[in-house]
Amino acid sequence: MLPNDPAILLSVINTKLRDQYSSLEALCDDMDVSEEEIKNKLKLLGYEYDSEQNRFR
Repeated sequence: MLPNDPAILLSVINTKLRDQYSSLEALCDDMDVSEEEIKNKLKLLGYEYDSEQNRFR
């Protein structure tokens, strides 16, 4: 289960992308979560997914 707080979500997602998943799509497929929902929540903090670096920045 992923946290609702966008700041904590950012930390959790970037850690998982760094340590476990090769892409946001792979993370979302494995965890059965919406890629768009994650992107929208983190956009509230001004972060966008960078596929080349495989992290939100």
